[in-house]
Amino acid sequence: MGVMRWEHFPHEADIGVRGFGNTVAEAFEQAALALTAAVTHAEVRPLEPIEVSCATPDLELLFVDWLNTIIYEMAVRNMLFGRFVVAVEENRLHATLWGEPVDVARHTPACEPKGATYTALRVAQEADGSWSAGCVVDV
Repeated sequence: MGVMRWEHFPHEADIGVRGFGNTVAEAFEQAALALTAAVTHAEVRPLEPIEVSCATPDLELLFVDWLNTIIYEMAVRNMLFGRFVVAVEENRLHATLWGEPVDVARHTPACEPKGATYTALRVAQEADGSWSAGCVVDV
């Protein structure tokens, strides 16, 4: 179907991230790419894999937890991630993030995401069968 893509949407001093895909997992992957693109326009090389898991009562909470897990891994590892493979089963997520340590000179980070919020939170299957997932990220 080829609907995988991401976008940013404006929100006062913060930034909205939204992903689209043929599956909910693809939409989550694309939103993660939007999160990275809010930080840097430079290529992020997939040098080191990091495994993560999340579980919540519903898909919308899972999406916020997913983005916050990425933000946490960015902060504690001082890394950026440019490739994501996500598996979602019911309200559980397992993913591999690939990235590299932040190189300030090359990545020229534009902002530091602080956390995904419930503002504009929406995870839904669209009328055409594709999925979208988005929310506002505090930067």
